[in-house]
Amino acid sequence: MEASSSSLSLSRYFHSVSELNPTNRRKIRRNPGCAFPNFVKLRQDPFKSKYLPSRLCVASANGGGFRKALKGVGEGDGVIIVDHGSRRKESNLMLNEFVAMFKEKTKYPIVEPAHMELAEPSIKDAFGSCVQQGAQRVIVSPFFLFPGRHWHQDIPSLTAEAAKEHPGVSYLITAPLGLHELLVDVVNDRITYCLSHVAGEEDECSVCAGTGKCRLYN
Repeated sequence: MEASSSSLSLSRYFHSVSELNPTNRRKIRRNPGCAFPNFVKLRQDPFKSKYLPSRLCVASANGGGFRKALKGVGEGDGVIIVDHGSRRKESNLMLNEFVAMFKEKTKYPIVEPAHMELAEPSIKDAFGSCVQQGAQRVIVSPFFLFPGRHWHQDIPSLTAEAAKEHPGVSYLITAPLGLHELLVDVVNDRITYCLSHVAGEEDECSVCAGTGKCRLYN
């Protein structure tokens, strides 16, 4: 999506990762309507890697933003976010919460959760739901860190089987999360929050709430 004429200068959106100080990160975490700066210029060295793009573009909180040289989700697209699946109901429900957050942030009209195994909805269920809502192309996004066997074999196989029931509907399986620089901030945020909880400065997070797991062991 091209920037509108009313958009501010692009220079405002280019920030070094080091400029995302803790104060800004706290503001971003506590304000659900605030995303990371629209453009984050990733440093090339010493972390140059084929897995790290030279520039990351993050959509703005209103669903607009900049997609320079990238093709985003469009009309007629459905998105499936698929995790492994668990026998633990609480774990599966967290995917539903994430999908709701994702849909609210991106404003994509068709977004469905799916579990690869052990729980419903399955990839087949989610694929059918996307098509029922008008999707002509289904984008399957694995909610996995790294490209293991599930990404290489299981998810492609299950998606291909689901697509057989919907002739004319194309699909794409995206890469997993991988070595993405913003994950550094996510992991560090989790670490610092849990340390703050152990120090008595914060309540339990939604992941640990009621489990008693977030504590210091001696």
